[in-house]
Amino acid sequence: MDQQFEIIELQKQPALSVRQTASVNNMPMVIGQAYHAIIAHLDKLGEQPAGIPFVAYYNMDMENLDIEIGFPTAKELTGQGQVSASYIPAGKAATFTHKGPYQEMAPAYDAINLWLAEQKQEPTGVVYEFYYNSPAEVPETELLTKVVFILK
Repeated sequence: MDQQFEIIELQKQPALSVRQTASVNNMPMVIGQAYHAIIAHLDKLGEQPAGIPFVAYYNMDMENLDIEIGFPTAKELTGQGQVSASYIPAGKAATFTHKGPYQEMAPAYDAINLWLAEQKQEPTGVVYEFYYNSPAEVPETELLTKVVFILK
């Protein structure tokens, strides 16, 4: 694996999101439903996403993932129903881009955790994945995912 890790400074980014728990096996359905609800709400507001979709992981319990599914927005917007106004936090973060199937990301997660320990950086436990494309658009080998570890 030839990963390039870097530490960056994030700016606070408004978003619309859906937060829930799900099993890793149900993720495609859960994510699809959440994205649909958010896009429908954006359409009602006459707005568009201001960036690519994301999922924030607040734990790594594969049977009971605490996740936030969303889109960045250009400004703070109001939520409705299951769609909430939220934000991607400002602060220090570590990042890398993964190319390939989602199921093959574990070694990169392990490698960045090792790298962070070597850099004496401590993650908060919150990890964002930003999806540049989807399995509906490209072969799994061409999937691009930006992974962002929020740091303390």
